[in-house]
Amino acid sequence: MMAERVIVGISGASGAVIAVRIVEKLAALAGVEVHLVVSDAARRTLRLEHGPEALAQIAALSHRVYPQADIGAAIASGSFPVSGMVVAPCSMRTLSAIATGHTDTLLSRAADVQLKERRRLVLLARETPLHLGHLRNMCTVTEMGAIVMPPVPAFYHRPQTVAEIVDHLAARAIDLLALSRAPMARPWQGEKPDTDLSPTNQSKEWT
Repeated sequence: MMAERVIVGISGASGAVIAVRIVEKLAALAGVEVHLVVSDAARRTLRLEHGPEALAQIAALSHRVYPQADIGAAIASGSFPVSGMVVAPCSMRTLSAIATGHTDTLLSRAADVQLKERRRLVLLARETPLHLGHLRNMCTVTEMGAIVMPPVPAFYHRPQTVAEIVDHLAARAIDLLALSRAPMARPWQGEKPDTDLSPTNQSKEWT
């Protein structure tokens, strides 16, 4: 059986720790190959936010690591079958390049290939606050077929640590790739009814 190939692109926005966790989770899945491309800015962010050994650690977990300037790499062609790509984090510069088809780097070229081949492309767009240009680029890539997933924490699971928040974000991003395996993120099971919130008690509480 052919391995499921996943491209992980890391751009220079803050949040590189999410990319590290995504690579770790994907590498732990049997039958999944991680193809990694890291921008020059992302290398700096990895060192700053995760330590000097971060790039070497995720490179060791990857099936192959491609230089950002290698626009002739296998992942730059639609004839190279992959299951999808996640860009985590996705800087506004990278988002803009994808939205406009500006494929001057391997990261933006690989993302462009996912769109033209109608494959999954998950973008963890990382910026706040957002101006109109950011929002329009998000609309554009969504119309082109990408999934924009800002790394917004979910608090309904009551995470106790930053690591738990990062882990959930990484799991949600991987689930959006729709690989042929069970979902990673713990699903919401619904809120248990509160017997104290009956219509009578609610009306008394709010009057």
